[in-house]
Amino acid sequence: MTRKIIIDTDPGQDDAVAILLALGSPELDLLAVTAVAGNVPLPLTAVNARKVCELANRRDIAVHAGCDAPLSQPLVTAEHVHGKTGLDGTDLPDPTMPLAEEHGVDAIIRLVREGAPGEITICALGPLTNVATALTRAPDIAARIGGIVLMGGAYFEVGNITPTAEFNIYVDPEAAEIVFSSGIPITVLPLDLTHKALIDRTRLDAIRALGTPVAEAACGWLDFYERFDVKKYGGDGGPLHDPCVIAYLLKPDLFTGREINVEIETEGRFTRGMTVADWWGVTDRKANATFIGGLDADGFFSLLTERIGRL
Repeated sequence: MTRKIIIDTDPGQDDAVAILLALGSPELDLLAVTAVAGNVPLPLTAVNARKVCELANRRDIAVHAGCDAPLSQPLVTAEHVHGKTGLDGTDLPDPTMPLAEEHGVDAIIRLVREGAPGEITICALGPLTNVATALTRAPDIAARIGGIVLMGGAYFEVGNITPTAEFNIYVDPEAAEIVFSSGIPITVLPLDLTHKALIDRTRLDAIRALGTPVAEAACGWLDFYERFDVKKYGGDGGPLHDPCVIAYLLKPDLFTGREINVEIETEGRFTRGMTVADWWGVTDRKANATFIGGLDADGFFSLLTERIGRL
Protein backbone atom coordinates (compact mmCIF):
# COMPACT_ATOMS: atom_id res chain seq x y z
CA MET A 1 0.00 0.00 0.00
CA THR A 2 1.27 3.45 -0.88
CA ARG A 3 0.44 6.61 1.00
CA LYS A 4 -0.96 9.43 -1.12
CA ILE A 5 0.59 12.80 -0.38
CA ILE A 6 0.58 16.40 -1.55
CA ILE A 7 3.78 18.36 -0.92
CA ASP A 8 3.19 22.06 -0.29
CA THR A 9 6.55 23.78 -0.45
CA ASP A 10 8.74 26.85 -1.01
CA PRO A 11 12.04 25.37 -2.31
CA GLY A 12 14.68 26.09 -0.62
CA GLN A 13 17.56 23.58 -0.62
CA ASP A 14 16.15 21.53 2.25
CA ASP A 15 12.72 21.49 0.56
CA ALA A 16 14.41 20.20 -2.59
CA VAL A 17 16.04 17.34 -0.66
CA ALA A 18 12.66 16.56 0.94
CA ILE A 19 11.07 16.28 -2.52
CA LEU A 20 13.89 13.98 -3.62
CA LEU A 21 13.36 11.81 -0.55
CA ALA A 22 9.67 11.47 -1.41
CA LEU A 23 10.40 10.69 -5.06
CA GLY A 24 12.89 8.02 -4.05
CA SER A 25 10.38 6.28 -1.79
CA PRO A 26 7.94 3.81 -3.39
CA GLU A 27 5.82 3.85 -0.23
CA LEU A 28 4.68 7.36 -1.18
CA ASP A 29 2.45 8.37 -4.08
CA LEU A 30 3.15 12.05 -4.73
CA LEU A 31 -0.05 13.39 -6.29
CA ALA A 32 1.13 16.98 -6.75
CA VAL A 33 3.54 19.64 -5.60
CA THR A 34 1.97 22.98 -4.73
CA ALA A 35 4.36 25.91 -4.55
CA VAL A 36 3.93 28.79 -2.10
CA ALA A 37 5.84 32.01 -1.50
CA GLY A 38 8.27 31.72 1.38
CA ASN A 39 12.00 31.14 1.21
CA VAL A 40 11.91 33.03 -2.09
CA PRO A 41 8.99 34.58 -4.03
CA LEU A 42 6.46 32.36 -5.79
CA PRO A 43 7.87 32.60 -9.33
CA LEU A 44 11.11 31.08 -8.04
CA THR A 45 9.52 28.42 -5.82
CA ALA A 46 7.38 27.26 -8.76
CA VAL A 47 10.47 27.03 -10.98
CA ASN A 48 12.55 25.34 -8.29
CA ALA A 49 9.95 22.63 -7.65
CA ARG A 50 9.97 21.72 -11.35
CA LYS A 51 13.77 21.70 -11.45
CA VAL A 52 13.83 19.14 -8.66
CA CYS A 53 11.22 16.93 -10.34
CA GLU A 54 13.16 17.03 -13.61
CA LEU A 55 16.42 16.24 -11.80
CA ALA A 56 14.73 13.08 -10.50
CA ASN A 57 13.34 12.27 -13.97
CA ARG A 58 9.79 12.75 -12.73
CA ARG A 59 8.24 15.07 -15.27
CA ASP A 60 4.93 13.34 -14.57
CA ILE A 61 4.55 15.17 -11.25
CA ALA A 62 2.09 18.07 -11.49
CA VAL A 63 3.56 21.28 -10.06
CA HIS A 64 1.04 24.01 -9.27
CA ALA A 65 1.74 27.63 -8.35
CA GLY A 66 -0.22 28.70 -5.29
CA CYS A 67 -0.39 31.85 -3.18
CA ASP A 68 2.17 34.58 -3.80
CA ALA A 69 1.72 36.42 -0.48
CA PRO A 70 0.64 35.71 3.10
CA LEU A 71 -2.96 36.23 4.14
CA SER A 72 -2.53 39.60 5.84
CA GLN A 73 1.07 40.82 5.89
CA PRO A 74 3.85 41.50 3.38
CA LEU A 75 5.97 38.53 2.35
CA VAL A 76 9.17 37.90 4.30
CA THR A 77 11.74 35.82 2.40
CA ALA A 78 15.02 34.09 3.29
CA GLU A 79 17.51 34.72 0.52
CA HIS A 80 20.08 35.32 3.27
CA VAL A 81 19.88 31.58 3.93
CA HIS A 82 19.03 30.06 0.55
CA GLY A 83 20.61 32.51 -1.88
CA LYS A 84 18.94 34.63 -4.52
CA THR A 85 17.45 31.66 -6.40
CA GLY A 86 16.49 29.60 -3.36
CA LEU A 87 18.57 26.76 -4.79
CA ASP A 88 22.01 28.33 -4.83
CA GLY A 89 24.84 25.81 -4.71
CA THR A 90 23.93 23.72 -7.75
CA ASP A 91 23.07 25.23 -11.12
CA LEU A 92 20.33 23.31 -12.89
CA PRO A 93 18.88 24.18 -16.29
CA ASP A 94 15.56 25.95 -16.49
CA PRO A 95 12.76 23.38 -16.35
CA THR A 96 11.11 22.27 -19.57
CA MET A 97 8.11 20.62 -17.90
CA PRO A 98 5.16 22.99 -17.85
CA LEU A 99 3.65 24.55 -14.78
CA ALA A 100 0.16 23.16 -14.21
CA GLU A 101 -2.57 25.62 -15.15
CA GLU A 102 -4.64 24.93 -12.05
CA HIS A 103 -3.94 27.13 -9.03
CA GLY A 104 -2.27 25.30 -6.16
CA VAL A 105 -5.13 25.95 -3.76
CA ASP A 106 -7.65 24.63 -6.26
CA ALA A 107 -5.48 21.56 -6.80
CA ILE A 108 -5.43 20.81 -3.07
CA ILE A 109 -9.21 21.12 -2.87
CA ARG A 110 -9.82 18.97 -5.96
CA LEU A 111 -7.40 16.21 -5.01
CA VAL A 112 -8.74 15.94 -1.46
CA ARG A 113 -12.33 15.79 -2.71
CA GLU A 114 -11.43 13.18 -5.32
CA GLY A 115 -9.69 10.95 -2.80
CA ALA A 116 -11.33 8.71 -0.25
CA PRO A 117 -11.85 10.23 3.20
CA GLY A 118 -8.57 10.14 5.12
CA GLU A 119 -6.60 8.98 2.10
CA ILE A 120 -4.41 12.03 1.50
CA THR A 121 -1.74 13.49 3.77
CA ILE A 122 -0.55 17.04 3.20
CA CYS A 123 3.19 17.55 3.73
CA ALA A 124 3.67 21.26 4.45
CA LEU A 125 7.29 22.37 4.10
CA GLY A 126 6.79 26.15 3.96
CA PRO A 127 4.40 28.84 5.14
CA LEU A 128 0.85 27.50 5.49
CA THR A 129 -0.83 30.02 3.17
CA ASN A 130 -1.95 27.52 0.53
CA VAL A 131 -3.28 25.02 3.05
CA ALA A 132 -5.16 27.64 5.08
CA THR A 133 -6.65 29.20 1.96
CA ALA A 134 -7.88 25.79 0.80
CA LEU A 135 -9.49 25.15 4.20
CA THR A 136 -11.13 28.58 4.13
CA ARG A 137 -12.49 28.23 0.60
CA ALA A 138 -13.61 24.62 1.04
CA PRO A 139 -14.28 23.83 4.72
CA ASP A 140 -15.60 20.40 3.76
CA ILE A 141 -12.11 19.12 2.95
CA ALA A 142 -10.98 19.30 6.59
CA ALA A 143 -12.92 16.11 7.37
CA ARG A 144 -11.40 14.37 4.33
CA ILE A 145 -7.70 15.13 4.94
CA GLY A 146 -5.96 12.21 6.61
CA GLY A 147 -3.44 14.44 8.30
CA ILE A 148 -1.06 17.36 7.94
CA VAL A 149 2.62 16.79 8.67
CA LEU A 150 4.49 20.07 8.76
CA MET A 151 7.86 21.59 9.45
CA GLY A 152 7.41 24.64 11.62
CA GLY A 153 7.47 26.16 15.04
CA ALA A 154 9.50 25.37 18.15
CA TYR A 155 9.07 25.03 21.88
CA PHE A 156 12.49 25.15 23.60
CA GLU A 157 14.62 26.26 20.63
CA VAL A 158 12.12 29.11 20.04
CA GLY A 159 13.01 31.30 17.03
CA ASN A 160 15.23 31.37 13.97
CA ILE A 161 13.79 34.45 12.22
CA THR A 162 12.88 36.41 15.37
CA PRO A 163 13.81 35.59 18.97
CA THR A 164 10.46 33.82 19.41
CA ALA A 165 9.34 32.64 15.96
CA GLU A 166 10.34 29.98 13.45
CA PHE A 167 10.39 31.16 9.82
CA ASN A 168 7.53 29.16 8.28
CA ILE A 169 5.05 30.13 10.98
CA TYR A 170 6.29 33.73 11.17
CA VAL A 171 5.77 34.34 7.44
CA ASP A 172 2.03 33.69 7.78
CA PRO A 173 0.85 33.24 11.38
CA GLU A 174 -2.78 33.85 10.41
CA ALA A 175 -2.59 30.88 8.06
CA ALA A 176 -0.99 28.78 10.78
CA GLU A 177 -3.77 29.71 13.18
CA ILE A 178 -6.38 28.47 10.68
CA VAL A 179 -4.54 25.18 10.20
CA PHE A 180 -3.97 24.49 13.90
CA SER A 181 -7.63 25.17 14.70
CA SER A 182 -8.94 23.01 11.83
CA GLY A 183 -9.40 19.78 13.79
CA ILE A 184 -7.25 17.90 11.25
CA PRO A 185 -4.66 15.54 12.80
CA ILE A 186 -1.44 17.57 12.77
CA THR A 187 2.12 16.38 13.30
CA VAL A 188 4.73 19.09 13.81
CA LEU A 189 8.46 18.73 13.15
CA PRO A 190 9.78 21.83 14.98
CA LEU A 191 13.23 23.36 15.22
CA ASP A 192 13.86 21.36 18.39
CA LEU A 193 13.69 18.22 16.25
CA THR A 194 15.28 19.43 13.03
CA HIS A 195 18.32 20.83 14.86
CA LYS A 196 19.15 17.21 15.69
CA ALA A 197 19.33 16.38 11.96
CA LEU A 198 22.70 18.00 11.28
CA ILE A 199 24.24 17.44 7.84
CA ASP A 200 27.88 17.19 8.91
CA ARG A 201 30.85 16.32 6.68
CA THR A 202 30.59 12.59 7.24
CA ARG A 203 26.92 12.47 6.31
CA LEU A 204 27.40 14.77 3.33
CA ASP A 205 30.30 12.66 2.07
CA ALA A 206 28.14 9.53 2.29
CA ILE A 207 25.60 11.14 -0.05
CA ARG A 208 28.32 12.39 -2.39
CA ALA A 209 29.82 8.89 -2.53
CA LEU A 210 26.68 7.68 -4.29
CA GLY A 211 28.21 9.26 -7.39
CA THR A 212 24.93 10.03 -9.16
CA PRO A 213 23.82 13.34 -10.71
CA VAL A 214 21.04 13.57 -8.14
CA ALA A 215 23.42 13.02 -5.24
CA GLU A 216 25.89 15.53 -6.67
CA ALA A 217 23.17 18.17 -7.02
CA ALA A 218 21.92 17.55 -3.50
CA CYS A 219 25.43 17.87 -2.09
CA GLY A 220 25.95 21.15 -3.94
CA TRP A 221 22.80 22.53 -2.42
CA LEU A 222 23.66 21.32 1.06
CA ASP A 223 27.23 22.61 0.87
CA PHE A 224 25.82 26.07 0.22
CA TYR A 225 22.90 25.80 2.63
CA GLU A 226 24.78 24.62 5.70
CA ARG A 227 27.24 27.51 5.73
CA PHE A 228 24.61 29.88 7.18
CA ASP A 229 23.60 27.65 10.09
CA VAL A 230 27.16 26.58 10.90
CA LYS A 231 28.14 30.24 11.21
CA LYS A 232 24.99 31.11 13.18
CA TYR A 233 24.86 28.18 15.58
CA GLY A 234 28.47 27.01 15.61
CA GLY A 235 27.63 23.34 15.18
CA ASP A 236 29.14 20.63 13.01
CA GLY A 237 26.57 21.10 10.25
CA GLY A 238 23.33 22.74 9.24
CA PRO A 239 19.95 21.36 10.34
CA LEU A 240 18.13 19.55 7.56
CA HIS A 241 14.63 20.74 8.36
CA ASP A 242 12.13 19.72 5.67
CA PRO A 243 13.28 16.16 4.86
CA CYS A 244 12.26 15.28 8.42
CA VAL A 245 8.62 15.61 7.33
CA ILE A 246 9.00 12.95 4.65
CA ALA A 247 11.16 10.72 6.85
CA TYR A 248 8.47 10.80 9.52
CA LEU A 249 5.96 9.36 7.06
CA LEU A 250 8.40 6.66 5.99
CA LYS A 251 9.79 5.63 9.37
CA PRO A 252 7.89 7.15 12.29
CA ASP A 253 9.81 4.88 14.66
CA LEU A 254 12.84 7.15 14.14
CA PHE A 255 10.94 9.91 15.95
CA THR A 256 9.44 10.52 19.39
CA GLY A 257 7.03 13.20 20.58
CA ARG A 258 3.79 13.85 22.41
CA GLU A 259 0.32 15.24 21.82
CA ILE A 260 0.05 18.78 23.12
CA ASN A 261 -1.87 22.00 22.63
CA VAL A 262 -0.33 24.53 20.25
CA GLU A 263 -1.62 28.06 19.80
CA ILE A 264 -0.29 30.57 17.28
CA GLU A 265 0.55 34.08 18.45
CA THR A 266 -0.73 36.60 15.88
CA GLU A 267 -0.73 39.83 17.88
CA GLY A 268 2.30 39.95 20.16
CA ARG A 269 4.63 42.90 19.81
CA PHE A 270 7.69 40.67 20.25
CA THR A 271 6.13 37.23 19.82
CA ARG A 272 4.15 37.35 16.56
CA GLY A 273 4.46 33.99 14.84
CA MET A 274 5.38 32.12 18.01
CA THR A 275 4.08 28.59 18.45
CA VAL A 276 2.87 28.61 22.05
CA ALA A 277 3.45 24.93 22.71
CA ASP A 278 2.10 23.57 26.01
CA TRP A 279 4.74 20.85 26.23
CA TRP A 280 4.28 20.34 29.97
CA GLY A 281 0.48 20.47 30.03
CA VAL A 282 0.22 23.52 32.26
CA THR A 283 -3.07 24.67 30.69
CA ASP A 284 -6.42 22.94 30.25
CA ARG A 285 -6.40 23.56 26.49
CA LYS A 286 -7.14 20.44 24.44
CA ALA A 287 -4.27 18.84 22.53
CA ASN A 288 -4.44 19.70 18.83
CA ALA A 289 -1.08 18.52 17.50
CA THR A 290 1.62 15.92 17.92
CA PHE A 291 4.87 17.77 18.55
CA ILE A 292 7.98 15.75 17.72
CA GLY A 293 11.10 16.22 19.81
CA GLY A 294 13.30 13.15 19.50
CA LEU A 295 15.20 11.78 16.49
CA ASP A 296 17.43 8.83 15.66
CA ALA A 297 19.70 11.00 13.53
CA ASP A 298 21.86 8.16 12.21
CA GLY A 299 18.75 6.27 11.14
CA PHE A 300 17.38 9.38 9.48
CA PHE A 301 20.52 9.97 7.41
CA SER A 302 20.81 6.30 6.49
CA LEU A 303 17.27 6.47 5.12
CA LEU A 304 17.92 9.72 3.29
CA THR A 305 21.13 8.47 1.69
CA GLU A 306 19.60 5.16 0.62
CA ARG A 307 16.57 6.82 -0.98
CA ILE A 308 18.58 9.46 -2.83
CA GLY A 309 20.65 6.58 -4.16
CA ARG A 310 17.54 5.19 -5.84
CA LEU A 311 17.07 8.23 -8.06
